[in-house]
Amino acid sequence: MPDRLPPLTALRAFEAAARHLSFAKAADELNVTPAALSFQIKSLEEHLGSPLFIRRNRAVDLTEAGIALSPGTTEGFDWLANAWRAAKRTVDVNTLTITAGPALTAKWLAPRIFDFARAHPDIELRFSATLRNLDFDHDDVDVAIRFGQKDYPQLYSVPVRNEWITPVMTPEMAAEFDTPEKLLKAPLIYDDSLDFLNPRCDWPTWFQAVGLEFPADKRGAHFSNADHAIDAAVAGVGVALGRRPIIMQDVMEGRLVAPYNLALEMDARFSFLCRKGAETRPDVAALRDWFVAEIEKTAHFSDDFEIIKLAELTSS
Repeated sequence: MPDRLPPLTALRAFEAAARHLSFAKAADELNVTPAALSFQIKSLEEHLGSPLFIRRNRAVDLTEAGIALSPGTTEGFDWLANAWRAAKRTVDVNTLTITAGPALTAKWLAPRIFDFARAHPDIELRFSATLRNLDFDHDDVDVAIRFGQKDYPQLYSVPVRNEWITPVMTPEMAAEFDTPEKLLKAPLIYDDSLDFLNPRCDWPTWFQAVGLEFPADKRGAHFSNADHAIDAAVAGVGVALGRRPIIMQDVMEGRLVAPYNLALEMDARFSFLCRKGAETRPDVAALRDWFVAEIEKTAHFSDDFEIIKLAELTSS
């Protein structure tokens, strides 16, 4: 017969104390008194028949038995927490949590999501604007929209068309720098959020695409977020290389112009992601269909541009 497991509360007390190597910090985390936590650990040691901690004046260390038990209890409680969150998501169908990058959220998603919200008033939308690595097993997220070159075989993924970049600036600056040759003398804005792409898609690459040599000593303002770079261009700081969805609203409303009608298609795209199986949820499926339709609805924005493929440029 399998060994009889000790009470879950005692294992929880041990896991917290082993992680902190402090009964006081563990008690504070679990919102119990140190005496109650000590009692739980004592009962666990009696159940095992061996001490799990070496008690010192102001600290504790794990015994050999404690070292053997600690990793498994931490992993076990992580699995329980993940399973509980997954179960909660299956019943909390009226709340849809979406994560997307800050730039896409600010410049593309936020100005358009009211259409989806109006069509689905029964769905409560929650947004997390972040670029950090996503873990559906640990993050309380239903849908992610991510930009890059990766495939996601472990997830349900709907990739959309490759994105492109083009120089954008205020109408006043466009009158001054009305050719790519003149642009070499313009103040440039650098979007460092694209630095992860391979091959690179940046100012030197764009000038190469239009047959111009980029000065090695050319300097400018650097921004870690694409929306900040575009906001700087709107403020007249300089000329930015903007991605289609990030610049679309500002160009259509006249705050920025893309004067050269030349764009460079990068080897990167946006993808709609969720756990495999979650795509059958009515709220997730509705958001996916809206997202794909909205991308297609604005595809005409590309019609005014001659698009040069980065793949062809780097292979030549």
